[in-house]
Formats: sequence, structure tokens, C-alpha cells
Amino acid sequence: MLNAASVRTAAQAKKIVEERKLTHVKIGIIDIDGVLRGKYMAKDKFFGALEKGFGFCDVVFGWDSNDQLYENVDTTFTGWHTAFPDATAYIVPETCRDVPFEDNMVFFLAEFHGRAEPVCPRSTLKRVVSRAARMGFKAEAAFEYEFFLFDETPESVREKGFRNLQNMTPGFYGYSGIRSSVWSELYHEILGTFEAMRIPIEGLHTETGPGVLEAAIVHEEALESADRAALFKTFMKVLAQRRGLMATFMAKWSNNWPGQSGHLHMSLFDKGGKPVFYDAKDKHGMSKTMRHFLAGQQALMPELLVMTASTVNSFSRMVPGFWAPTHATWGVENRTCALRVIGGSPKSQRIEYRIAAADANPYLAAAAALGSGLIGIEQKMEPSEPIVGNSYAMKHPAKYSLPGTLMEAAERLRKSKVARELFGDVFVDHFAASREWEEREFRKHITDWELQRYFEII
Repeated sequence: MLNAASVRTAAQAKKIVEERKLTHVKIGIIDIDGVLRGKYMAKDKFFGALEKGFGFCDVVFGWDSNDQLYENVDTTFTGWHTAFPDATAYIVPETCRDVPFEDNMVFFLAEFHGRAEPVCPRSTLKRVVSRAARMGFKAEAAFEYEFFLFDETPESVREKGFRNLQNMTPGFYGYSGIRSSVWSELYHEILGTFEAMRIPIEGLHTETGPGVLEAAIVHEEALESADRAALFKTFMKVLAQRRGLMATFMAKWSNNWPGQSGHLHMSLFDKGGKPVFYDAKDKHGMSKTMRHFLAGQQALMPELLVMTASTVNSFSRMVPGFWAPTHATWGVENRTCALRVIGGSPKSQRIEYRIAAADANPYLAAAAALGSGLIGIEQKMEPSEPIVGNSYAMKHPAKYSLPGTLMEAAERLRKSKVARELFGDVFVDHFAASREWEEREFRKHITDWELQRYFEII
């Protein structure tokens, strides 16, 4: 009998479905916003799709996270002018996973090929991973997510207008032994569910804030790591709602609490599997390769920021003193910087890309972090001097300033020659246009802050 983790080929995918006597299979595609779009597919159609692909409406690249069609944006990929045809998607056999709460059900990710391939997030990361391979490197990555849990339902949060929500637990309680023990059944369910889904969690603990947890996913090859991250976010929400709770991965849901990170750890290995970031002779254990990689990440972070801060809300997180970086800085074991060098041994030497928030599409965050580092290696870039102490309290060169709004970040991406080289013109133009749409939608609405500040006094 096959298990889901051993499926690697189309033939094995067929075999596991036959062995489990499934009539339908669960499949999904991650869209430009990192949202899982999918369906149940009948067995016979699934078998055909394994060989020839299947059609999936390309509207998933023509609407936003609220299913509102892009209008009056500078993108030609899809829209009313193309009549929203199907695009060809292919099932990826090696992404097979058990769905623990659906009996013997298995789940597969798919990705777009053909004309939709340039805008597909998973395919975009694959192109960067291929670039690394051509340079002789394999990238490994690990995501860690902070997320808030509420004693609410999809209905109750809407009835309350997303205000005055009841957090799962009160108080700050970072790394709390009390909370994790009182709620041990939930913690064990989280750990067990994701172990069964081949998304092993290395660490799970409370963070600072009411009902906030942090989960660190075990590192793996970059593409698999992004698969894990995207599925973790979706199925953590599913798990919570099945328990009568709600999970949010918003970058910042409240002015009263720190934002939620989606930090990304990354390192490189050569073709033989040897780590290339470590040099015992260096003061910080950094090899030349690591230094160039770090320099590329630092230099290009401002123009690629929109790939890791891709919502209006993302920019609410990036304020001094709230554990989110405000400039493209780096330091050794310095959590006030955008890039944190973590040393210790050849295998543990890595860079933490701290600018990424929990709301980022993991494929695009990984593509930006890896791609910029590879450019740094190719061009033998050198980083600035490391920050020692509180980066928030220091003045930094203008070239390390980060865009302050989603619109500005989208424009920086659109003008970036490096982004076009790494990700292609089609992706850059489409993604930038989609982010410009996102900010224009935001500007149509009046915030509570504006009403409270201006209603009477102005």
C-alpha cells in the first residue's frame, strides 16, 4: 500500500487513489494573493488530468482576494477582453498529502503551464530555483508564522463588523507554559494534523499578545518549503474553524498589538549537498558566498518589497518598535534588522528574511529572497556594515529606505530591471497592476480613524 509521502509519479498518484477506493480527489492551486483555490475532482477526470492537464478558469488571476474583478488596471493577461478562458494546469504528483479529517482523502497541488505559467506563483518560484541550480546551488528554506486565534466564527466576525472580537485567550503570555498546557489538546491537534499532512512543525508556542501562536515549519528544499507554508496557512484556518475558532494571518489586525510575521530562513548548498554559507575563519562564520547573497538581498529589498508586503495592511506592520524592520538593514543575531544572520555551524548558518509578514504569498516571498541573493552572488555585491544595537534608533542611507505604501512598492517593482530579469515582464506587469488595484480599492473606503479624527473638528 502506498502512503501519500511516497507518491512521486503520475502512476503512483493513480495507484494511491485506486488503493483507497476514492471516487474523488481534492486538488488546489495557489493564486496570486496566496489563496488556495480548488475543488474535488472525479477519479476518471483526475486520471486524465495527470496525463494531459486540466482546464482551470484564469479568473483566479483576474480578480482579487475578495473575488472582485480587476478593472481599469494596466494588465492584459486576462479580463473581460479575453472572456476569462480556461488556462491549462497540471497536477504535481509529489505534492500528494493526506487530509486527516477527511477519512482516506488525498490532496494534490497543481500549477499552471502554458500561457498562465508566467503569472503562476509556484511556477515563478520554480524559475528562480532553476536559476540557482544553473549556478550550482540548491536552496533550502523554512517559514515561521505568527497567527492570532479568536473565539469567533465566520458568521460572528461579520455580525460584529470585525470589531470587538473575542481572543482565544487574554493577556500577553509570550512562550507561556500555562497557555500551552491549558490548551494542550489544541496544540497536539495542530502538531498531529500537520505531521500527517507532511508539514512537520519544529516549534509551536504562544507569542506576545492575546491568543497569538507562532509555528516554525521544518526546513526543506525551497519549493517544497513554500508548498508547506501555503498549505499550513490554509489548513490552520480550516482546523481552527472546525474547532469553533478563527485564525487570522493578517499582517496587523489591531493597533494595540505587534504585527504578525512570516519570517523566512534561507541557506544554500552545492550540488553535493555541502553548505556554502559557512566559513570558520570569518568573524561571523560567513563565507564570501553568503556575504554576496546577503548583499543582494539588502540591495534589492526596496524594489522587491511588494512581493513580501503585498497588501495595504502589510505596511501597517512596518513601524519602529513593533518587531518589524523599517529599512533594508542587516545584523548578526539582531532582530531589529530586516536581515538577521544566524550562525553556529555549517548546517545552521543561514539568513532570516525578517521583512516578510504572515500575509505574504510564500512562493513570491521565497522567490524575492532567493532571487535577490542570487543576483548578489552573480554580481559579487558587498553588504553594508552590520548593525549593532537598535536599528530603529539609527539613521540609515536613503538607498536602504523601504517604500512606505503598497502603491509605491508596486511602482518600484514595475521599474525594476532586476525583477524583470528574475521573474519576467509578464509577471512583473501583472503583479504590479494587481497591487495598484489593491490600493485603489482601499482608497475608496473611509476608515474609522478618519471619521474619529476629522468628522467634527475639521
